Amino acid sequence: MPTVMVHHDVKDTKHWLASPKREEALAGVGVTNIRTFVDPEKSNRVGLVMDVEDMDRLMAFMQTKPAADAMEYDGVLPETLVFLIQS
Repeated sequence: MPTVMVHHDVKDTKHWLASPKREEALAGVGVTNIRTFVDPEKSNRVGLVMDVEDMDRLMAFMQTKPAADAMEYDGVLPETLVFLIQS
């Protein structure tokens, strides 16, 4: 099971940190052990480290309306999303 790091910008870091939507949405596609991070020098840049059961499934999910809705609710700026996969 690969470990994946994702970073992106958000509109409101406090809202993003408190939101349950991220785990609700990602759990449905086999993502576990989600840890959150905040850039201390640019507080609206945040990140996740997570274990991903199936990368193809996760990436297909990221193209769906439920993923877009979850990101919108969380205030994610989707154009800033960067995925890094453990090698």
